[in-house]
Amino acid sequence: MARTATIGFVFIEPFADWEYGLLAASAVEWFGARAVSLTPGIKAVRSIAGFTLSPERGTTPPENADLDAIAVIGSDSWASEAAPDLSDLLQSVAARGGVVGGICGGTLALARAGIFADAAHTSNGRDWILGHLPDYAGSKHYQDVPHAVADGHVISAPGTAPGTFALAFLGALYPDKTEQIAEMRGLLSREYRGAQPS
Repeated sequence: MARTATIGFVFIEPFADWEYGLLAASAVEWFGARAVSLTPGIKAVRSIAGFTLSPERGTTPPENADLDAIAVIGSDSWASEAAPDLSDLLQSVAARGGVVGGICGGTLALARAGIFADAAHTSNGRDWILGHLPDYAGSKHYQDVPHAVADGHVISAPGTAPGTFALAFLGALYPDKTEQIAEMRGLLSREYRGAQPS
């Protein structure tokens, strides 16, 4: 029997409610993954909507040695000088071949860790990421697109693209599940195909 993949989700306050749900729930319900919540110092954090999340773990590499993948969820706080440094954790997951993803402000954590040095990636706009990190390694690989970008095991997305972020992340984590990924893509695309608000 195949080992269950474990995905760590990193949250800081105030985290974006809409950016992790589709990925986390789909990974667990449709792909049999295990999702664990991480925050710096194992402290409870609140979302933009005001919901409180009680994490299972902190963000140090030793307590996350079992992670097959990690997703850094967006928050305006990633753009502040007080943002936590996840470099050791992200680099340790990447070094063992795990999937490393960031969405919205979470892409800043990946950029600071050097994850984009040799990888095509995106964020909330070229000017936005360069405005916060003008000299980050790999800026020449930036893709100015409105959807997620996957380059091997590195996944990135603007905050407006939680659907393609989930698809790209799961596609990288489960390369042998192409039919399931395609089915999921079809289900998501049906919502927008010809839809008109009532």
